[in-house]
Amino acid sequence: MTSTIDSKTMDRRRFLLTALGGGTALALSGVAALRLLGSGGHEAMAAAPAAGTASQVLLECFADDDGHHLGPCYVPKLVLTDAQWHQRLSDAAFDVMRRAGTEMAFSGPHEKPNSKGLYRCAGCDTALFDGATQFDSGTGWPSFWQPIAKKNVIESTDNSFGMVRTAVSCAGCDSHLGHVFDDGPPPTGLRYCMNSVAMRFVAYRVS
Repeated sequence: MTSTIDSKTMDRRRFLLTALGGGTALALSGVAALRLLGSGGHEAMAAAPAAGTASQVLLECFADDDGHHLGPCYVPKLVLTDAQWHQRLSDAAFDVMRRAGTEMAFSGPHEKPNSKGLYRCAGCDTALFDGATQFDSGTGWPSFWQPIAKKNVIESTDNSFGMVRTAVSCAGCDSHLGHVFDDGPPPTGLRYCMNSVAMRFVAYRVS
Protein backbone atom coordinates (compact mmCIF):
# COMPACT_ATOMS: atom_id res chain seq x y z
CA MET A 1 0.00 0.00 0.00
CA THR A 2 1.27 3.49 -0.77
CA SER A 3 0.52 6.73 0.99
CA THR A 4 -1.71 9.37 -0.57
CA ILE A 5 -0.92 13.07 -0.29
CA ASP A 6 -3.58 15.75 -0.87
CA SER A 7 -2.10 18.04 -3.52
CA LYS A 8 -3.95 21.00 -2.03
CA THR A 9 -1.83 20.70 1.11
CA MET A 10 1.50 20.32 -0.64
CA ASP A 11 2.18 24.07 -0.49
CA ARG A 12 2.99 23.81 3.22
CA ARG A 13 6.49 22.75 2.29
CA ARG A 14 7.78 26.28 1.95
CA PHE A 15 11.22 27.38 2.95
CA LEU A 16 12.72 30.85 3.05
CA LEU A 17 15.92 31.68 1.24
CA THR A 18 17.17 35.14 2.22
CA ALA A 19 18.74 37.07 -0.65
CA LEU A 20 22.33 37.93 0.20
CA GLY A 21 22.08 41.51 -0.99
CA GLY A 22 18.73 42.99 -0.05
CA GLY A 23 17.60 40.60 2.67
CA THR A 24 14.35 39.93 0.80
CA ALA A 25 12.77 36.57 1.66
CA LEU A 26 11.83 34.42 -1.31
CA ALA A 27 9.12 31.87 -0.38
CA LEU A 28 8.69 28.84 -2.62
CA SER A 29 7.18 25.40 -2.18
CA GLY A 30 9.87 22.91 -1.16
CA VAL A 31 9.76 20.90 -4.41
CA ALA A 32 9.57 23.97 -6.64
CA ALA A 33 12.49 25.59 -4.84
CA LEU A 34 14.62 22.48 -5.18
CA ARG A 35 13.96 22.35 -8.90
CA LEU A 36 14.71 26.05 -9.28
CA LEU A 37 18.00 25.76 -7.43
CA GLY A 38 18.89 22.55 -9.23
CA SER A 39 18.21 23.99 -12.68
CA GLY A 40 20.60 26.83 -12.02
CA GLY A 41 23.37 24.50 -10.98
CA HIS A 42 23.80 26.28 -7.65
CA GLU A 43 23.85 24.76 -4.21
CA ALA A 44 21.22 25.85 -1.71
CA MET A 45 22.26 28.44 0.86
CA ALA A 46 21.04 28.03 4.45
CA ALA A 47 19.31 31.23 5.48
CA ALA A 48 18.58 31.90 9.13
CA PRO A 49 14.83 31.83 9.95
CA ALA A 50 13.23 35.26 10.04
CA ALA A 51 11.91 36.47 13.37
CA GLY A 52 8.30 35.45 13.99
CA THR A 53 8.21 32.65 11.42
CA ALA A 54 7.02 29.11 12.07
CA SER A 55 9.38 26.62 13.69
CA GLN A 56 12.19 25.87 11.26
CA VAL A 57 14.39 22.79 10.91
CA LEU A 58 17.74 22.72 9.15
CA LEU A 59 17.87 19.87 6.63
CA GLU A 60 20.05 18.81 3.72
CA CYS A 61 18.25 19.26 0.40
CA PHE A 62 18.59 17.11 -2.72
CA ALA A 63 17.33 17.51 -6.29
CA ASP A 64 14.78 15.09 -7.72
CA ASP A 65 16.26 15.00 -11.21
CA ASP A 66 19.63 13.45 -10.37
CA GLY A 67 19.89 13.46 -6.59
CA HIS A 68 22.68 16.00 -6.39
CA HIS A 69 23.18 17.71 -3.04
CA LEU A 70 21.77 21.24 -3.01
CA GLY A 71 23.17 22.06 0.40
CA PRO A 72 21.55 22.94 3.73
CA CYS A 73 18.17 24.65 3.84
CA TYR A 74 15.74 25.77 6.53
CA VAL A 75 12.31 24.20 6.14
CA PRO A 76 9.20 24.84 8.27
CA LYS A 77 8.52 21.87 10.53
CA LEU A 78 5.28 20.20 9.39
CA VAL A 79 2.84 20.07 12.30
CA LEU A 80 -0.69 18.77 11.63
CA THR A 81 -3.66 17.57 13.61
CA ASP A 82 -4.62 13.89 13.51
CA ALA A 83 -7.51 14.78 11.21
CA GLN A 84 -5.15 16.53 8.79
CA TRP A 85 -2.72 13.61 8.88
CA HIS A 86 -5.62 11.25 8.08
CA GLN A 87 -6.41 13.37 5.02
CA ARG A 88 -2.80 13.29 3.87
CA LEU A 89 -1.91 9.64 4.57
CA SER A 90 -3.45 6.24 3.92
CA ASP A 91 -4.70 4.32 6.95
CA ALA A 92 -1.63 2.08 6.83
CA ALA A 93 0.75 5.03 6.59
CA PHE A 94 -1.02 6.85 9.43
CA ASP A 95 -0.67 3.83 11.70
CA VAL A 96 3.06 3.56 10.98
CA MET A 97 4.02 7.22 10.81
CA ARG A 98 1.81 8.75 13.50
CA ARG A 99 1.28 5.74 15.79
CA ALA A 100 4.72 4.10 15.46
CA GLY A 101 3.20 0.96 13.96
CA THR A 102 4.94 -1.56 11.72
CA GLU A 103 3.69 -2.81 8.37
CA MET A 104 3.67 -6.54 7.66
CA ALA A 105 6.93 -7.92 6.27
CA PHE A 106 7.01 -8.22 2.46
CA SER A 107 3.80 -6.17 2.19
CA GLY A 108 5.38 -2.94 0.91
CA PRO A 109 6.31 -1.86 -2.61
CA HIS A 110 9.86 -0.72 -2.01
CA GLU A 111 12.04 -3.68 -2.75
CA LYS A 112 15.33 -2.86 -4.47
CA PRO A 113 14.31 -0.56 -7.36
CA ASN A 114 15.45 -1.17 -10.92
CA SER A 115 16.22 2.52 -11.43
CA LYS A 116 18.40 5.01 -9.58
CA GLY A 117 16.61 7.42 -7.28
CA LEU A 118 15.98 8.60 -3.75
CA TYR A 119 13.37 8.03 -1.08
CA ARG A 120 11.39 10.91 0.39
CA CYS A 121 9.13 11.06 3.44
CA ALA A 122 5.53 10.26 2.53
CA GLY A 123 4.39 12.97 4.93
CA CYS A 124 6.55 16.01 4.21
CA ASP A 125 8.83 15.10 1.27
CA THR A 126 12.09 15.32 3.21
CA ALA A 127 14.86 13.40 1.45
CA LEU A 128 15.62 10.30 3.54
CA PHE A 129 17.65 7.66 1.66
CA ASP A 130 19.58 7.29 -1.58
CA GLY A 131 18.61 4.13 -3.46
CA ALA A 132 22.33 3.41 -3.91
CA THR A 133 22.57 2.58 -0.19
CA GLN A 134 19.68 0.10 -0.26
CA PHE A 135 20.38 -3.62 0.11
CA ASP A 136 18.39 -6.84 0.34
CA SER A 137 18.31 -7.69 4.05
CA GLY A 138 15.92 -10.61 3.60
CA THR A 139 13.67 -9.14 6.29
CA GLY A 140 10.80 -8.01 4.07
CA TRP A 141 11.34 -4.31 4.79
CA PRO A 142 13.36 -1.77 2.75
CA SER A 143 16.84 -1.65 4.28
CA PHE A 144 19.64 0.89 3.88
CA TRP A 145 23.15 1.14 5.30
CA GLN A 146 22.92 4.89 5.88
CA PRO A 147 20.49 7.82 5.52
CA ILE A 148 21.01 10.34 2.76
CA ALA A 149 21.92 12.90 5.44
CA LYS A 150 22.21 12.45 9.19
CA LYS A 151 20.35 15.66 9.96
CA ASN A 152 17.33 14.56 7.90
CA VAL A 153 16.49 11.79 10.37
CA ILE A 154 16.07 11.69 14.15
CA GLU A 155 17.20 8.67 16.17
CA SER A 156 15.71 8.02 19.60
CA THR A 157 15.50 5.20 22.13
CA ASP A 158 12.44 2.94 21.80
CA ASN A 159 11.63 0.82 24.88
CA SER A 160 8.37 -0.64 23.59
CA PHE A 161 7.52 -4.38 23.63
CA GLY A 162 10.14 -5.09 26.29
CA MET A 163 13.01 -4.30 23.90
CA VAL A 164 15.53 -1.51 23.63
CA ARG A 165 15.77 -0.34 20.04
CA THR A 166 16.73 2.82 18.16
CA ALA A 167 13.73 4.35 16.42
CA VAL A 168 14.16 6.49 13.31
CA SER A 169 11.88 9.45 12.54
CA CYS A 170 11.75 12.10 9.83
CA ALA A 171 13.30 15.38 10.94
CA GLY A 172 10.88 17.36 8.79
CA CYS A 173 7.65 16.18 10.43
CA ASP A 174 8.59 13.83 13.31
CA SER A 175 6.87 10.89 11.59
CA HIS A 176 8.02 7.39 12.56
CA LEU A 177 9.91 5.61 9.77
CA GLY A 178 11.34 2.45 11.32
CA HIS A 179 14.39 1.36 13.34
CA VAL A 180 18.14 1.10 12.89
CA PHE A 181 20.12 -2.01 13.85
CA ASP A 182 23.83 -2.86 13.97
CA ASP A 183 23.64 -5.96 11.74
CA GLY A 184 24.03 -4.25 8.38
CA PRO A 185 26.72 -4.54 5.68
CA PRO A 186 29.89 -2.47 5.18
CA PRO A 187 30.80 0.30 5.12
CA THR A 188 28.66 1.31 8.14
CA GLY A 189 27.58 -2.06 9.55
CA LEU A 190 24.10 -0.54 10.07
CA ARG A 191 20.67 -1.61 8.84
CA TYR A 192 18.10 1.15 8.63
CA CYS A 193 14.96 -0.99 8.52
CA MET A 194 12.18 1.24 7.16
CA ASN A 195 8.46 0.88 6.50
CA SER A 196 7.54 1.16 2.82
CA VAL A 197 4.37 3.15 3.51
CA ALA A 198 6.42 5.87 5.22
CA MET A 199 8.36 6.67 2.04
CA ARG A 200 7.92 7.36 -1.64
CA PHE A 201 10.53 6.53 -4.28
CA VAL A 202 11.55 9.21 -6.80
CA ALA A 203 13.40 7.85 -9.83
CA TYR A 204 16.13 10.09 -11.22
CA ARG A 205 15.20 11.70 -14.51
CA VAL A 206 18.78 11.86 -15.76
CA SER A 207 21.43 9.14 -15.77
